[in-house]
Amino acid sequence: SPGMREVYRVIDRVADKEVLVTILGESGTGKELVAKAIHAKSPRGHYPFIAINCGAVPDSLLGSELFGHQKGAFTGASIDRQGYLEYAHKGTLFLDEIGMLPLELQGKLLRFFQEGEFIRLGSNRLRTADVRIIAATHQNLEDRVREGSFREDLFHRLNVISVHVPTLAERRSDIPLLATHFLEEVCEDAHKQVRGFSAEALEALRRYR
Repeated sequence: SPGMREVYRVIDRVADKEVLVTILGESGTGKELVAKAIHAKSPRGHYPFIAINCGAVPDSLLGSELFGHQKGAFTGASIDRQGYLEYAHKGTLFLDEIGMLPLELQGKLLRFFQEGEFIRLGSNRLRTADVRIIAATHQNLEDRVREGSFREDLFHRLNVISVHVPTLAERRSDIPLLATHFLEEVCEDAHKQVRGFSAEALEALRRYR
């Protein structure tokens, strides 16, 4: 469909450029797959691709997950630990649902964007990491800025290059292609031979809300 061809064009255009890309789209539309495609086509493709869902990790742990911590930084921190920024060194860090990032961590992330520096929790030593950031959200970040829950300066850093991943409702012509692809996968896994879908079945899939 035209919407997906545009997604592919953006992937090809930005993959080899060190630019921050924000992927927009509803949950389940494949934003992480787009991020993986950008990473795979980039010069960083042979290095780690690390993904973290900012909305799935408790706020109290998210800073440690991203930036790491020193032994004794908080109850239960029994050893020094690298964060995802260090694990992703030379590769790509995918920040899914970045709109859910707490304000305090937004400031620390902005500093990393600007200076390439960060500090582990419980430490005062500046560290650096060579990481490409790709962000994603299903939220309207402009609304979050107006509400005061998202930093305007961070929003402007994220709002340079964006790609919208359409929902299936916006790309119904792709549904037969996707259905056939998944049918082939199921047949291979289950060692079955199913020739395909009837015209009525495909029409039912295309019409589904």
